Amino acid sequence: MACPICGKPTEQKYRPFCSSRCADIDLARWLRGDYIIPGTVSEEEERPDPQGEQRDG
Repeated sequence: MACPICGKPTEQKYRPFCSSRCADIDLARWLRGDYIIPGTVSEEEERPDPQGEQRDG
């Protein structure tokens, strides 16, 4: 199996990646929002909070 970031063979410790560096690169991409899961926005996400406050949770 090849690392999805750099294409090198994977290491069991970091699977599916070859190193912690590639795992960190992938995590950073998720946190930045580079990966998008296709779908539609639910009604709950579309409605703004009438008081303008953030909800806990």
